[in-house]
Amino acid sequence: MLTADDVRRIALSLPEVVEKLSWGMPTFRAGPGGKIFAALEGDDRVIGVKCPKEDRDELIAAEPGKFFIRPGHDEPYAWLRVRLAALEDEDELRAVLADSWRQAAPARLLRAHPDVGLPPAT
Repeated sequence: MLTADDVRRIALSLPEVVEKLSWGMPTFRAGPGGKIFAALEGDDRVIGVKCPKEDRDELIAAEPGKFFIRPGHDEPYAWLRVRLAALEDEDELRAVLADSWRQAAPARLLRAHPDVGLPPAT
């Protein structure tokens, strides 16, 4: 089962990520002073990640045991909650975190690291 340590290790392996405590929980930011792209919930069983609002409903409908939003809190934001226990493996966690990183990273980081989160070329 994936843990908070796995989230931390993978998140911090992405380019120029810093960890900062916010609202009493670890958050991961793309670049110093950058935007939050992931946050560990208080019980370390759930992470919040960036997700375009237009994609959320489809993800939640397809896998409600894996993806959800916190009613009354997440609706106005491009944010999605992910249950760590529902993820298949580290590769899926890495894909979720990398996708979120790409949405939060400043343009200069995206230009410097265009392949982060993209599937390997075949």
